[in-house]
Amino acid sequence: MIEIVYFGTDEYAAQTLEALVNTRDFKIVMVVTQPDRPVGRNQEMIKSPVKMAAEKYGIEVIQPETLKTIATQRTYTPTAPLEGGAAYVPTVLPPADLNIVYRYGLIIPQHILDLPKKGTINIHPSLLPKYRGPSPIQTAIMNGETETGITIMLMDEKMDHGPILAQETFAIEADDTYHTLSARMTPRVNELLSQTIPRFLSGEINSKPQDDSAATFSKILSRDDGKIDWNKSADEIYNLYRGLTPWPGVWTMWRGKRLKLLSLKPSPTRGGTEGGVTITDGRLCVSCGNGSIEVLELQLEGKKAVDVKTFLQGYKNISGAKLT
Repeated sequence: MIEIVYFGTDEYAAQTLEALVNTRDFKIVMVVTQPDRPVGRNQEMIKSPVKMAAEKYGIEVIQPETLKTIATQRTYTPTAPLEGGAAYVPTVLPPADLNIVYRYGLIIPQHILDLPKKGTINIHPSLLPKYRGPSPIQTAIMNGETETGITIMLMDEKMDHGPILAQETFAIEADDTYHTLSARMTPRVNELLSQTIPRFLSGEINSKPQDDSAATFSKILSRDDGKIDWNKSADEIYNLYRGLTPWPGVWTMWRGKRLKLLSLKPSPTRGGTEGGVTITDGRLCVSCGNGSIEVLELQLEGKKAVDVKTFLQGYKNISGAKLT
């Protein structure tokens, strides 16, 4: 039985966790995921999808804010009692055959990477060394790429730098968003991982070092990355929308308020002044540096998200406006 400590957080990492749980000869001995986070206006504390999946199968879960203070059964020694006589007892990771990391989102210290007998495997959704970093899928889509990939690699102390165990190319469809591409990739991630782990542990796979000279990087995304520059082409703006949907989303300004564009597509309508709005037969189009964008769903700051027909009933004066 191959014992695994699994690190992951989002809904796609949860699907991979479930696939591992349901694969014969794999045993998940602990799950490490990010802490519950406040969500929405009421700031309700929400569990990560990985935590919910682990609880479903009765797997022990830990949720540290940082892994820097996590001890291991190899390194842990009790400390002196704290003030008042209470002893400090750190969270302790068990030794296992392997750590597996997929969409976790926090830095993992070297002593944790080295704890398992066979080290730590990471699943990275790009063809490494291309698009190392935290947003490889979004960056590939925003750059107009037509393909990306899945890389299974051994982790070391540098970001997405370790040697490669397996890789597979994956097509990016013309209308893929971050979510649709992630959803299509995950079943193949699960298959490739289940094939790779036994071959790696048995010594059948010789890892291949990455070519550092060919490395490119993605960055941590913020809401500001979704600000539309209407001087860019319709294709560039559409790729930005695809990569940043649903988060952080794309937006522009109208009359001093943020206007989120929740659904859009390139339009055959001829462009005019960049950022200029044209209403034709109930269609709202915005001119770009080259071509136009048709807006299908939008949300004005402080208001609910609506389709364009509903929006135009309340804001006919947007016709002829210039978005910035």
